[in-house]
Amino acid sequence: MKKHTVFRGAATALITPLNAGGVDYEAFGRLIDWQIEQGIDALVIAGTTGEGSTLTYEEHEEAIRFSVERAAGRVPIIAGSGSNDTNRAVTLSKFSCRAGADALLVVTPYYNKATQKGLIASYTAIADAVDRPIILYNVPSRTGVNIEPATYVALAEHPNIVGVKEANGNISKIVETAALVGDRLDIYSGNDDQIVPILAMGGSGVISVLSNVMPAKTVEICRRFFQGDIAGSAKLQCELLPMINALFSEVNPIPVKAAMAAMGWCENYLRLPLTPMEEEHWQRLRGLMAAQGLL
Repeated sequence: MKKHTVFRGAATALITPLNAGGVDYEAFGRLIDWQIEQGIDALVIAGTTGEGSTLTYEEHEEAIRFSVERAAGRVPIIAGSGSNDTNRAVTLSKFSCRAGADALLVVTPYYNKATQKGLIASYTAIADAVDRPIILYNVPSRTGVNIEPATYVALAEHPNIVGVKEANGNISKIVETAALVGDRLDIYSGNDDQIVPILAMGGSGVISVLSNVMPAKTVEICRRFFQGDIAGSAKLQCELLPMINALFSEVNPIPVKAAMAAMGWCENYLRLPLTPMEEEHWQRLRGLMAAQGLL
């Protein structure tokens, strides 16, 4: 049975503007407003791109609370509330619900490398503790663990688990998942270079890094597809592929933070172990941004 759909289209996995003093909320607010003005369908706060793993607990919670208040219902706010510690994920997920987040994005427990049985138990504990829809986040290249299609089938039984951000990069596995779960889970592309292929398999959209820099164009890929202009959607996906590749020439969010800083949205400030972009990669990205009229 079809569950609640958090959003359809493009959501930005938003950067968190930082400086030496902490989160720059003035810049954060301007960025949220701009994303909404550009037509983005939802915002993910304090996820991978938002450097949630190096925010303090207090910063993480305040970033979610602030974003809910600033968005003021204009678009869904999806709180990044996962952790390698299930108890911490439960605590942060409960806070996010109290703060007014519309949904939760919960990454697989990283470093611990849970079994599939452990993933089911962990996600069930989190889903049982909250009253908001949960989007699972599968990104094995970063976490060391992959959600298998059969595990999605089991998790789809929970009424609060409504979708998945799939960033495993394996289209065959994603097709298998789509075949098994049907309309019980919304599938979102977690990779900007796979938006159209996943939409073609019945996907509901993308949770995007690209849309930090080019929100309107990312929205347009989805809009064209949903309006039946499949060729136009694919053409735009292909046109943006060099930019997508440049934004992933180093580990996310190093390149996108450099790009957003060059556009004047924030400082190019990262917390260790992340470091500023290598010059060679930056010059490539900068040239592509200039060609797109972003600088």
